[in-house]
Amino acid sequence: MQHPVMWFEVLGRDAATLCQFYGGLFGWRFNGDPTKYGMVDEVNRGIPGGVGESYPGTRPWVTFYVETPDVTASLAQAERLGGKVVMPRTALPGVTLGVFEDPEGHAVGLVEGKAA
Repeated sequence: MQHPVMWFEVLGRDAATLCQFYGGLFGWRFNGDPTKYGMVDEVNRGIPGGVGESYPGTRPWVTFYVETPDVTASLAQAERLGGKVVMPRTALPGVTLGVFEDPEGHAVGLVEGKAA
């Protein structure tokens, strides 16, 4: 698959309550700080993910992150196709990402693939 799904997120107003909810529902355990952003621990099957607070100025969302060789180019293509950039290419420790909304407002994340 050229662009595999690499990560999921559930982002809302109260990270601690969301972590408690998904932990109780699915038995997920979280590492990190579940009061801000908890990463699902011990993923043996399925993709890894996190539960936390939404970005400032954005609404809560559930999304997935797709690997791409160039986040900036993919965000530009999303805009050409009728999408809207929510977060431009952003380099964080260990990951470079961006987020766009599709024409119906669904948030989709992009993760820049690392050179092999």
